[in-house]
Amino acid sequence: MAEESKEKLNIRLHVYDEDIHATIAREDEEFYRAAAKLISERYGAYAQVFQGRKSDHTIALMTLVEIALRYEKELGKNDTLP
Repeated sequence: MAEESKEKLNIRLHVYDEDIHATIAREDEEFYRAAAKLISERYGAYAQVFQGRKSDHTIALMTLVEIALRYEKELGKNDTLP
C-alpha cells in the first residue's frame, strides 16, 4: 500500500481561473502541467475574443474542440496502418 502511494502524486493544477486538485501517476506530472497550461492559454485566447458575446460554456467547448482537433491531426500523422 505504501509503495502504491509513492507512485501517486497529489497536485493542484491552475486551469484558466480555477484550481483543480488531482491525484496522478508521478511520471505523468509534466504532462498534466503542460495540459493545464495549454488549456489556460487557448481558453484565454477565446475568452479575450468572445467574452460577453458567448457563454463560458461555449468558450470552453470551443477550446475543447480546438485541442481535440490538434490531437486528431497528430494521431493521423502517426497512423501506421496500410
